[in-house]
Amino acid sequence: MALLGNPFVANVPRQLTNEELAQALRVDMAGELEAIIGYEAHAMATNDDRVKKILYHIADEERKHVGELQQLLYIISPKDATQTEKGKQVVEQQQSQNFSTPIQ
Repeated sequence: MALLGNPFVANVPRQLTNEELAQALRVDMAGELEAIIGYEAHAMATNDDRVKKILYHIADEERKHVGELQQLLYIISPKDATQTEKGKQVVEQQQSQNFSTPIQ
C-alpha cells in the first residue's frame, strides 16, 4: 500500500546495481499483479456495469505494465529471460502431451 504522506518514500539515495534493479522490478511487478487482483475483486463485487467496465479496463492497463516491467527485467537480467523461457517450454511440452507425464 502506498505511503501517501511521505513524497520521498520511494526515492533511492544511490544508483542501483543491475541485481538490485532486477529485484526492484520484480517488486514492481508484484505490485502491478496485486493491483490487478484488487481491481478485479472490486469489479466482481458490484452489479454496476459502468463501474465493472472501468475497473476491468484499469486491470488490463496493469497487465500491460506487468509486460513492460517484465521486458525491462529481461534486459537487466538475461537469466530471468532464460529461465522464464524454459518454464514456458515445459508447459508447452506438457500441454502437447496432455499433461500425461509429471513435470520434472
